Amino acid sequence: MTSLIDVIFLLLLFFMLTSTFSKFGEIEFATASAGGPVADMPMRFVKLEGDRILVDGTEVPLDTVAALFDGDLEQLALISLSQDATAQQLIDLLTALRPVAQLRTQVIG
Repeated sequence: MTSLIDVIFLLLLFFMLTSTFSKFGEIEFATASAGGPVADMPMRFVKLEGDRILVDGTEVPLDTVAALFDGDLEQLALISLSQDATAQQLIDLLTALRPVAQLRTQVIG
């Protein structure tokens, strides 16, 4: 019985030391509110379709999405998700938009 406890302890120790722990982070973004001054703001339509991202109908790579907003924070980014889009791809897109975090963002499914 003692040897069984030793083996279980060694297995537990092995799995604890070899496993990786993910660090979770938060992505903050402002959502558009109903009845606000959104109508006067220029709107950019961002469509997330699985492996590709379309900004105003033009396909762009993920690393250049934030540069398309030209530092103008008085814009509304309307993000549309297709059936093929995963949660990780949405997180990657929101992370790419982090430099323009004051940008108003509304996600529709």
